[in-house]
Formats: sequence, C-alpha cells, structure tokens
Amino acid sequence: MYIETKDLKKSYGEGGSYVQVLKGVSIKIDKGELCVIQGTSGSGKSTLLNCIGGLDGIDSGDVSVAGTLIRGLKGERLSDYRRANLGFIFQFYNLVPNLTVRENIQVCEYLTNDPLDIDELIGVLGLTEHQYKFPSQLSGGQQQRCAIARALVKNPKVLLCDEPTGALDSKTSRDILVLLEKINRQYGTTMLIVTHNNSIKNMVDHVIYLKDGEIYKDYYNETKVPAAELEDL
Repeated sequence: MYIETKDLKKSYGEGGSYVQVLKGVSIKIDKGELCVIQGTSGSGKSTLLNCIGGLDGIDSGDVSVAGTLIRGLKGERLSDYRRANLGFIFQFYNLVPNLTVRENIQVCEYLTNDPLDIDELIGVLGLTEHQYKFPSQLSGGQQQRCAIARALVKNPKVLLCDEPTGALDSKTSRDILVLLEKINRQYGTTMLIVTHNNSIKNMVDHVIYLKDGEIYKDYYNETKVPAAELEDL
C-alpha cells in the first residue's frame, strides 16, 4: 500500500484546552490514486493531511508513505522525507512576491535531483505567457497554477492539496480541478485533496469522509465524472 495510516491519533492542547482531533484513523491509498478527504469544519481532515505530510507530529499510531515510516522522523530526516516525497498546495498560494512565476517554480526545482522539465510544466499549466510576471500581476487562478507548478516541479511521489480551490470562483475552480486531473493522468502523481466542496468527490477514485475525528465513510467511485463536467463548484 502506497500511503497508509494505522490507528492514527492526534490531539492538541492540555487540560481544559485538550482536544483529540484524530481518534484512531486507519486509511489505505494506492499509488496513482486521486483521493478526496472530506468532512465538516473540525472533522480532522486538514490535520490528517498534515500528519501524512510530516507537518504535524502524531500522538500514536503509524503513518507510512512509499515505504517510509513517518513516526519518529525529526529534523533533517523529516526535511529529507518531505523534500523527496511530497509536494504541497494550499488554499493561499504562498508565492514569493519579488520573484517571477518562473523563479518561484525554480526555487523548488533546485530542491531535487530529478525535477520535471520546467518548460514542459509551465506549458502544461498554461503559464508560458505569464512566466516572467510577478504574483501581483496574476489572477487568483494564475497564482494557483504557479503554486501547483512549484509543487510539481520536484516530481513528488505524493501531492497534498489543502482546499486548493477554496479561494477561487466556480469557473477558476473547475479549471484548476481539470489541471489536477490532467496531472494525475499524465504524471501518475498520487493526490490527496482536502475539500469542503461536495462536488469534487465525484471526479476522484477514492473518497474518505471524516466525522468527529473518525472515518465515517471510505469508498471508491465506480464511475467518475470528468472535472470539466462537475456542477455546483
């Protein structure tokens, strides 16, 4: 199994502020899957993504990605794990404002020994004519495309997306989802998408629904709707 969590538990705070966010979550995700993690606010979906990504420590249980056990990794070893395996896309783009689109992407290109071809990637994401612009000169959708390219140029094994369309209008959201679908198909990148949008679950292979820190539903779509045909985004 490519990504697996076993009885994963995670809490925050102490005493009166103690909250257990994940209460024994076990999931399995195959290589190349397009997977959505859904749930209401506070259900634990972003925390689960952060634990898989090594951004949050775990209280107990195990997380493994591509054969690497995450629990116990610290410092340089944890940084090496993230660098070698993961790309991150967030709701807010976190681009470097004084770097061009191309330079923002190149920042991550230098972090790996096996990057994707930057010109091909810029073309796939429709950024060729914008590659020498600064973030302030781009629309929200163009900034998100740049953020996606920056995450992908490392040629990551897993792409972790936390509300990647949360700050976008419905048309731009659809465009971004079409791109993610294309990337999954073209590069075989395993993707985990955290979202509150109920329509996105229809375009993916695998749906995991969290409720109050536990698995409420975990199923595979027998038929998928192409991202371009999704409604109510």
